[in-house]
Amino acid sequence: MKYDIAIIGAGPGGYVAAVRAAELGMKVAVIEKDKLGGICLNWGCIPTKALLKSAQAYHYAVKGEEYGVEISGEIKPNFEKMVQRSRGVADMMNKGVEFLMNKNKIDVFQGIGHITKDKKIEVCCCGKDNQIVEADKIILATGAHSRQLPNLCQDGKHIIGYQRAMTLKEQPKTMLVVGSGAIGSEFAHFYQTIGTDVTLVEFMPTIVPNEDKEVASTLQRVFKKNGMKVYTGTSVENVEIKDNQCVVTLKGKKEETVTCDVVLSAVGIETNINHLGLEDLNIATERGKVVVNDWYETSCKGIYAIGDIVKGPALAHVASKEAITCIEHIKGLDVKPVNYSNIPGCTYTTPEIASVGLSEDKAKEQGFDVKVGKYMFMASGKATAAGNRDGFVKIVVDKNTDKILGCSMIGDNVTEMIEEIVVARENNLTATQVLTTTHPHPTMSEGVMEALSMAEKMN
Repeated sequence: MKYDIAIIGAGPGGYVAAVRAAELGMKVAVIEKDKLGGICLNWGCIPTKALLKSAQAYHYAVKGEEYGVEISGEIKPNFEKMVQRSRGVADMMNKGVEFLMNKNKIDVFQGIGHITKDKKIEVCCCGKDNQIVEADKIILATGAHSRQLPNLCQDGKHIIGYQRAMTLKEQPKTMLVVGSGAIGSEFAHFYQTIGTDVTLVEFMPTIVPNEDKEVASTLQRVFKKNGMKVYTGTSVENVEIKDNQCVVTLKGKKEETVTCDVVLSAVGIETNINHLGLEDLNIATERGKVVVNDWYETSCKGIYAIGDIVKGPALAHVASKEAITCIEHIKGLDVKPVNYSNIPGCTYTTPEIASVGLSEDKAKEQGFDVKVGKYMFMASGKATAAGNRDGFVKIVVDKNTDKILGCSMIGDNVTEMIEEIVVARENNLTATQVLTTTHPHPTMSEGVMEALSMAEKMN
């Protein structure tokens, strides 16, 4: 079986590459060991958002009287149904990817792909004879998995990773979450909202450590207001299982123990690059990532790599952008390299977080003379009407060029707002040009205009 393109992995990098290649007239094969859509669609981005929506619905029901809605009887979360709904959403999206494969006449091979020394792909199918797939170009899009630390060995019952956290049979009464990046913070928020007593532990000085410090402190304040216990600058030294409970030793300013039903390890990811055949072809790697050029070709001609296994943010939209860039370059189209300085990041807690570019501190560290505009949502008519005024828009502008260096947002629906700044930065629009664009009222997006107006007054 000979193809123009063969792709190992069908996540947001792999399946997007496959569809784009098919659209451009190429004959395409995809090799996937599990479900189409990868971790993002089946165990990450999509099903977690379904869980978070269930938590939000429960929160609004509990707070119904504040909105003039009287609800009689006991209001309680049905954890089992929340999980079922989340899995149903993932299954529906999986079928959507399957439809795209069929529509675009993409051949899907179910099994584990391994590149042989002669640059063919051997597909190991459980219970079936191995198959050999030949292609002019091969793209590796194998993604990543939950990182396991020696002192946090996941057993699937007491110490779990993100996949297990989405399919627990019963809602735990108490949970300790290790790591406050997007995954850890979202799960901590979900479980706290539906009634689990959550403790969030972060090794770095602030939670969501990649975000602006003011964003981090706002989220921590909201978490604590909602009853969550938050430890920063704290490490997990040990977890012992006693009487079916986790006894967790924490070390921060002092050493103490916390007892809980479940420990969720959310300390990052590791790439899936083992057993691919990289060594046989001398494909270069560095710090667990495959080394590629601007067009994602590896050190072995004709073999490419995209997504979490290459250098750059491990985000679904980054993998998809890399996929399209890679395929269009292979096809010979005029395409620009991915601009990694303009990648938006989003965290779907309540309030949401969204950011792009440089934070205020990083801009100053890099020597920029900056003006900073900040608009608090407590002054927003839309936020006040919605009943959640937590958060702000903060925009960093270069005083000398009027270019937007970065933006950090925290508040309702800010993950839908950040793209305005992404588009402005990608097209070299000035802060003044964005400011003088009419923004609709009443909206949360007015916060962008107001923040830029405040920055303008700093001249």
